Amino acid sequence: MKLMKHWMLCAALAACAAGASAQNGPPQDGRRPDGPPPGPPPEAIAACKGKAEGAKAEFKGRRGETVKGTCKKLREAFAVLPDGAPPPPPQDRK
Repeated sequence: MKLMKHWMLCAALAACAAGASAQNGPPQDGRRPDGPPPGPPPEAIAACKGKAEGAKAEFKGRRGETVKGTCKKLREAFAVLPDGAPPPPPQDRK
């Protein structure tokens, strides 16, 4: 009987440990926990090629939708900032 209780306790602890480690996966929003979020998609960069900052542009998103926005300098890239998107974070000052 004691042996059965011991094994049940071990199994319960193992299940808890497995559940806790499963929650430590990568974030679902595409951002990396150890660094800055990924830059704009290549399509957003290509849509602003040859345009001035503030110009309107559009491109096809990952799901085939049309993304409309304004060309803006985003970190190291010049790309479309989608309409309605939050403003980009401020540039790091050195």
